Amino acid sequence: MHPLKEMIVRRKNGEKCGISSNCTANELVIEALLERGKVTGEAVLIEATANQINQFGGYTGMLPQDFVDFVMKEVDEIGFPHEQLILGGDHLGPLVWSGDTEEVAMSKAKELVRLFVLSGFTKIHLDTSMKLADDPVDTVLSTETIARRGAELYEVCIQAYEELLKTKPNALRPVFIVGSEVPIPGGRQEAEEGVAVTSPADFAKTVNTYREVFASRGDEGAWEDIIAVVVQPGVEFGDDDVFLYDREAAQGLCNKLEEFDGIVFEGHSTDYQTKEALSEMVEDGIAILKVGPALTFGLREALFSLARIEEELVDKSKQSNFINELDRIMVDNPGNWKKYYHGTEREIELKRKYSFSDRSRYYFSMPEFITVQNKLFENLSNIKIPLNILHQYMPLQYEKVIRGELEATPQALAKEGVLHFVYDYEHAVR
Repeated sequence: MHPLKEMIVRRKNGEKCGISSNCTANELVIEALLERGKVTGEAVLIEATANQINQFGGYTGMLPQDFVDFVMKEVDEIGFPHEQLILGGDHLGPLVWSGDTEEVAMSKAKELVRLFVLSGFTKIHLDTSMKLADDPVDTVLSTETIARRGAELYEVCIQAYEELLKTKPNALRPVFIVGSEVPIPGGRQEAEEGVAVTSPADFAKTVNTYREVFASRGDEGAWEDIIAVVVQPGVEFGDDDVFLYDREAAQGLCNKLEEFDGIVFEGHSTDYQTKEALSEMVEDGIAILKVGPALTFGLREALFSLARIEEELVDKSKQSNFINELDRIMVDNPGNWKKYYHGTEREIELKRKYSFSDRSRYYFSMPEFITVQNKLFENLSNIKIPLNILHQYMPLQYEKVIRGELEATPQALAKEGVLHFVYDYEHAVR
């Protein structure tokens, strides 16, 4: 049985369990997740989005199989059990090609999901919520159209799975997530706007419409493969603010879930929630907690702290100048932040460095960035960081170092920055 289906069974038996869904393609983040999973013995779910990875390479330059090979290399080097790894595809559909007509965009989306399944991804989020070039501009895209397109992609996935079984007879059957009540990627809501919770009626309509469409296409058993519906439970974050979960505001939606057996909610943009809020979400049925920018935000924070330590301990002529170099790389290549960060020149400069949306993550795989990061690591690997300096700039890591729980190497200290957020999800999902 798929581990996520096992989670559904455990919840039906009264256990308030869940799982964090880690959306990242960063090598250090993935290492941190797998190393931590090896310690806890829990499954690790790593997801890739359609704009990160697709048949044309995405912004990482990787095809679906490339990403699998990339993760599996880390799995084998760390010695993480293969059966505890779950790979997911997020927002799989025509998102990247929404400027094309339905015929063209859906053709590309079908090839996208086919490659994801053939490559071994077993958690598939089917997202067909976006308008395409020939959709009516003056009306909302109907739930029926969204479900029909989703059903078409589902059928391609099952065909790909049956093809995969010919070479890998023990391959897990994929599970699916539908719905997409999430904020616009890269967008930001102003604090005074608040965040609207998905209405119980809209959630029920999504489920019932998908069931009807599946049945009309002869896919009566398809709903058995659906384990979750994406909803907006009222959580989000901006550049410098966080909308915390309000379980009272989400009560009606969560109560509605009790009418539908065998599914849970998937909540996106759960980054930066408190561990108490995350725990409440899991208890209330939001059992799959998507996290992405917070992971690289934690890594970026740690790298900045290491850069400050470098400034204290390394001769200026040999320093990596990490913080300024990252900003220079971003300024020289503004495509991934320019239309998302607004304000005065100084405000935008601060957002490039510190925004919760962490668009600096798009630059972490660039060779130019990796060269600077490696120089930072090399400089600090050649010296012993004094405990008092470590305490000044990385007090949380210091606590673990002084107890003998963490090596004071730059790589280990950086990955611990990621785990500061991971620990909150561990607390919630257990």
